[in-house]
Amino acid sequence: MVWAWARVVGGVGLLAVLLWQVGGSAFLVGVRLIDAPALAAALLIGALTTVCAAWRWSLVAGGLGVRLPLATAVAHCYRAVFLNATLPGGMLGDVHRAVRHGRDAGDVSRGIRAVVWERTAGQVVLVGVALVVLAAFPSPVRPYLPVAAALLVAVGLAAVLLARLSPGTGRSRWARGVRTAVADVRAGLLGRRTWLGVLVASAVMVAGHLATFLVAARTAGSDAPLTRLLPLTLLALLAMGLPLNVAGFGPREGVAAWVFGAAGLSASEGVATATVYGALVLVASLPGAAVLLARRAREPTTDREAASVGGC
Repeated sequence: MVWAWARVVGGVGLLAVLLWQVGGSAFLVGVRLIDAPALAAALLIGALTTVCAAWRWSLVAGGLGVRLPLATAVAHCYRAVFLNATLPGGMLGDVHRAVRHGRDAGDVSRGIRAVVWERTAGQVVLVGVALVVLAAFPSPVRPYLPVAAALLVAVGLAAVLLARLSPGTGRSRWARGVRTAVADVRAGLLGRRTWLGVLVASAVMVAGHLATFLVAARTAGSDAPLTRLLPLTLLALLAMGLPLNVAGFGPREGVAAWVFGAAGLSASEGVATATVYGALVLVASLPGAAVLLARRAREPTTDREAASVGGC
């Protein structure tokens, strides 16, 4: 509970600082420029990325031994994206779909682990793409890339070494946890039937998020070349992984303000772009609201039928 409140307070505090630094107009000017083509692009790209997310989740869940049909995964992912975009923390939708799928499958632990691992795979691919793009194009963080890459390699090697040195047997919670994690990665992420699909789905999702961010930049009025915008938008996407936001807003706008300003553009342009991106993502997630409403509409009928059967 304390950590949940800390995340909300942190997100609100960051937004307050941004409002003080760049003013409220930076948040509104871009949103006023959103037009029908931008909304249509957001909906189409959102459909593609949601289907890819569902495919990745279905593959990982199947690898872990919990069946998840693609159509069901798409509905759950749309609902999760909508909840992530409207509730504090930016991850409550993923928590909901993990627990819901685990209960439906009769194994909550595996359901939760499937979501954790498929989201982890997405972040790993995002970081990999970011390192390549940030190394290829100029950005404010380019001088620090060698250190960042070395740290990531060290963390990866440490994880592999820990997995190899962990005892093959043992009853401690730590030993069981390491064995479970290693088995999950082998079956859910690196399995013969899963690894390529997970990689392709994650790569398409990164490309889709970048495309939406570039649409947001153009909608907000930025005329910077794509080679200049691409690394900046990637840094803003990386910031979205920080669980310090309010309905998706917070770190994304803060990092966008910093990198756009440091790249010779303007902090206001960065905030406007990130705000438009948030609005486009919210629009693209609206089918998730329909999924929520449809489920609520079915629940009373189901309850009445159950009561009727019980009465007979």
